[in-house]
Amino acid sequence: MTTPDVVSPELAEQRREIVAMAREFVQREITPHSAAWDRERAFPREVLRQLGDLGFFGMRVPEEHGGLGLDLLTYLMVLEEVAAGDAAVSITLGVHNSLGCGMLLRHGTAEQQRQWLPRMATGEAIAAFGLSEADAGSDPASIRTTARREGAGWVLEGTKSWVTSGDLAGLLIVMARTAPVGERASRAISTFLVPGDAPGLEHGKAEDKMGLRASRTTGFALRDVGVGADALLGEEGRGLSYALEALDHGRLGVAAQAVGIARAALDLAVAYAAERQQFERPIKDFQGIQFKLADMATRVSAARALLHEVAQEEAAGGKRAARAAMTKLFASEAAMWVTTQAVQVFGGYGYMRDYPVERLFRDAKVTEIYEGTSEILRIVIARGLYT
Repeated sequence: MTTPDVVSPELAEQRREIVAMAREFVQREITPHSAAWDRERAFPREVLRQLGDLGFFGMRVPEEHGGLGLDLLTYLMVLEEVAAGDAAVSITLGVHNSLGCGMLLRHGTAEQQRQWLPRMATGEAIAAFGLSEADAGSDPASIRTTARREGAGWVLEGTKSWVTSGDLAGLLIVMARTAPVGERASRAISTFLVPGDAPGLEHGKAEDKMGLRASRTTGFALRDVGVGADALLGEEGRGLSYALEALDHGRLGVAAQAVGIARAALDLAVAYAAERQQFERPIKDFQGIQFKLADMATRVSAARALLHEVAQEEAAGGKRAARAAMTKLFASEAAMWVTTQAVQVFGGYGYMRDYPVERLFRDAKVTEIYEGTSEILRIVIARGLYT
């Protein structure tokens, strides 16, 4: 049963103000520069500082730890606004907020939260999520990175791949085996908090990606990295369940990102169709274009509605795995379809890098891949039908 979004007048007003602030900032400081950042494969650290000043690195962090303490839906609405300006910026914020801050909030000790959350909330310490490896993507239980006890602490050894903000991170949240390969994976993997400047930590090159080119995606190697006993996050052996739980939350963030990408493509296509003249008429007057725009608008609205509905369900304590998977699946495929149609509306110009729909098309693709491929999500959804 759907839970209606009944909010207090105070929360409704806060939501409007936060989303309006995000939209104004994005339009002023992000959108005008997104094409250049894409070409240069980086956005300047000054933008990260500004995002930290606005509190966007601590959107879900309670105020007692220096965050904004936003509810889930408001957070997702802000991510949509950021993604509409530049999806690369939104994924930097999304991974940090949902996977990084979220894991600490759910499983960190009071001391771990005190040590890390205030710095994370301001963007001083950006968080990265180290689960995937070269041979362990959709099958995270097969990771090979290990953590062995040594004295009162742990020593980590292994490599991680495709880590968002990997070489920018002040904190790496790393999943590693604390039991031998062959042991039951659900009790063999643990989670560790590794400072970004830990001795023995080596960062790989920044990946040259199809899309989201302004976000930093790197691998890293752990060469006998020593951490204290207090670096263990939560219970030993529960790391895989923590990671999968975090991905359920993260998938809603990716869905918000996909909605933002699709919305931006729709807005551009609508504006272009009104100004582009062919046969002495604007192309918006042709039924072929009208049908494309109508279908694009419908899919954007449907994806957003599903995202908001599932966010409300989760806030009310509903089951999240299958519904989060459903939301991310639908929104990501909508984004890919809508951006494809936007390129088609622009015609030959849409294929040129001088026009932003080409970048949106490239950015949309990865939303069907990371934090659960569309194929894996369909498995999660189907299983949820029987539980």
